[in-house]
Amino acid sequence: MRILLVEDDAMIGTGLQDCLRADGYATDWERDGERASTALRAGVYDLVLLDLGLPNRDGLSVLRELRGRHDRTPVLIATARDAVGDRIAGLDAGADDYVVKPYDPDELLARIRALLRRSAGHAEPAFEHGNVRIDPQTREASVDGAPVTLTAREWAVLQPLIARPGMIYSRAQLEEKLYSWEEEIASNAVEVYVHGLRKKLGHRFIQTVRGVGYVIPKQGGKAVET
Repeated sequence: MRILLVEDDAMIGTGLQDCLRADGYATDWERDGERASTALRAGVYDLVLLDLGLPNRDGLSVLRELRGRHDRTPVLIATARDAVGDRIAGLDAGADDYVVKPYDPDELLARIRALLRRSAGHAEPAFEHGNVRIDPQTREASVDGAPVTLTAREWAVLQPLIARPGMIYSRAQLEEKLYSWEEEIASNAVEVYVHGLRKKLGHRFIQTVRGVGYVIPKQGGKAVET
């Protein structure tokens, strides 16, 4: 999953970026509102972690513009503005959640998981498909009840696919979930991680739509070409 972090404080931003990447999220970091707005117009993100007090352009303005073009990307406001009026303004502008600094990193990650789950239309925290069970919160996977260990990169490829069964992701789209701006993209990275996932979860768990991309079929759905 890919997150846009919008935070002007260098110390907080560095800590957040490290925390998010350690949890498997490809994270791009912008430090002012105008550049954040440009990034949101140019790229596709699974979630925005947005501060409000930003140079050049206020976070609420960035949020209102995002919602004004009917972009439904989940937005979690993380700010030092703790007045009730500020919270109301943020939520009324279209934010999906609001946390006040200082916050606990584990709680922040839990809120991110909840927003990503809701945006994909899942009420249950765990994902089950045939004999495979995956818990995004704990990063635990099992096949026929036996635990399976996934690497961070395998998880980064798997997460968008299990979030939306039946949706085909191209290699380029999955690469976007794997790497942030400054990271070099390996030419065959997606193929390598999909191969590893198939070995661990079953050959037909992730299927290939030739010339298009990869998909986890919906339960009972038609199998596609592999």
